Amino acid sequence: MTAPAARHRAAHGERDVDWLSADNIVAVLTALLSAVVPPAVAVVYRRRVQRGRRIGYRVQMDTPIGSDHRHGPGQPSVRLGLFNDLPDMSDGTLVLLRVENDGAESIAESDYTGRDTLHGLTVVFGDRIVRGAALTQLSAEHLTEYFATPGAMRHSAGTLHLPRVPLNPGQHFKLLVLLSGGRVGGAVRVTGGLRDGAVVPNRSTTFDDKPPVLSRPARGITALLTAGVLILAGVIVFSGHEPPMGCATGDLTVVGSTAFSPVLHDLADRYDRECPGASVQVDAEGSYEGIRELAGEDGAAGQNRSALIAFSDGPKPDGYPNLREHRVAVAAFAVVVNGGLPVKSLTIDQIRRMYRGDILDWSQVQGPRLPVRLISRRADSGTRELFQRRVLDTRPELTVTSRNCLTSDTRVVKGIRCELKDTEEVLRTVAQTPGAIGYAELRAAQDTKGVRIIGIDGRIPTTDTVRDRSYPFADVEYAYTVGRPAEGSLTGAFLDFALTGGGREAIEAGGHLPCYSPEGLARCATP
Repeated sequence: MTAPAARHRAAHGERDVDWLSADNIVAVLTALLSAVVPPAVAVVYRRRVQRGRRIGYRVQMDTPIGSDHRHGPGQPSVRLGLFNDLPDMSDGTLVLLRVENDGAESIAESDYTGRDTLHGLTVVFGDRIVRGAALTQLSAEHLTEYFATPGAMRHSAGTLHLPRVPLNPGQHFKLLVLLSGGRVGGAVRVTGGLRDGAVVPNRSTTFDDKPPVLSRPARGITALLTAGVLILAGVIVFSGHEPPMGCATGDLTVVGSTAFSPVLHDLADRYDRECPGASVQVDAEGSYEGIRELAGEDGAAGQNRSALIAFSDGPKPDGYPNLREHRVAVAAFAVVVNGGLPVKSLTIDQIRRMYRGDILDWSQVQGPRLPVRLISRRADSGTRELFQRRVLDTRPELTVTSRNCLTSDTRVVKGIRCELKDTEEVLRTVAQTPGAIGYAELRAAQDTKGVRIIGIDGRIPTTDTVRDRSYPFADVEYAYTVGRPAEGSLTGAFLDFALTGGGREAIEAGGHLPCYSPEGLARCATP
């Protein structure tokens, strides 16, 4: 650059840019390579390069759950106290461990070389003691049978023994382990003999990993490179209009919970859009009705129950051994009153006394002189069963005394209580009936005009109060299938989508806590 030109740039506040800096050269060379490498290289790049058999493992979560736990010497205590009532759990921790075949070859049961014919891997947690372990995720449903064998997953002191699980390349499973003693972040080591292979720790790129900072020109070049790579990926992935990975075709019907039905409709719509050739229909009539239909007790002839999923607010009733359980989310529910009532919160004792007929007028709880009108669900409702279990402490509700929800039809029993079919009808009736009180799924209640959500013992339903269990009216939402869904079936694909795929966004949008999320894992593990 000539001296006059340099003075001109300085006078106008312009800065020299070193276009030949090392990071710019790297960005340019990378861009050139991406432009000349044929698309076939992208396919080769996706193939695993590890040779031989290889099991990788990593800790994805290690968090305190006791009331007195230190991360390390000199660090402050973390007081959560989820397990304070259990003996010796004040220093409890939860560890989420992922184990996967990240090699190039499949691993069979016979490839484990240890002398123990049942167990293939051993997990050692150092000075911590294993109190319990649960299988939280499988990349292939058929792997469940290896963990279901009696004694297949056993623990003693700080050691957890795992079965000889066959894994194809890319397949994995996750374990949630409850521990006591020791400290968060302590060493976790997985060992085991593997024919012509090894068991080694691995690592994934998480949101905590920060890329190196480049200069502004380098960032611009890298952005152009990224755009080009995305276009190339789009050509590779979408050529031929193939559906996304994990899609399946066919027809599926989702039945059960009316409270969870807004989320179910959203899940079905999202799946139908992403997976051409699939048709998912939602027919929510109530949790218990859905369980009965799935079990074949509703008298429907010729129904393909393998193409049926039943969602239930809380666990299914006893007596259905063929139905397989899948934990989906922690669903929050609300106690609601007519919008004309000034009441903002009730104690749990006041609610219980209302529903057994001891409090008959709102003036007894600092409200107006107005009869208490109880708007309830029918006996086949999962929401009602959850309300009785979580709020009423398993006590039954007052017997039905009214058909119109306004006046009592009997003089034998004091109080006004009616029963309605579904969530929508309950909310609509509460909004239209002076002095009414009822219960419903949280998001549906929030979207209904004319009703007010009230607190229970001063606690309102939020993500935080549901996660820490300080708000009582919440429970796990379950999905049930007849046995294990077949490999490649629409039933299995839709469940995977709802549990670990794009369906989690629909669950979160509905105000619920997905089980397969860092916040929901511990909450769903111990309903």
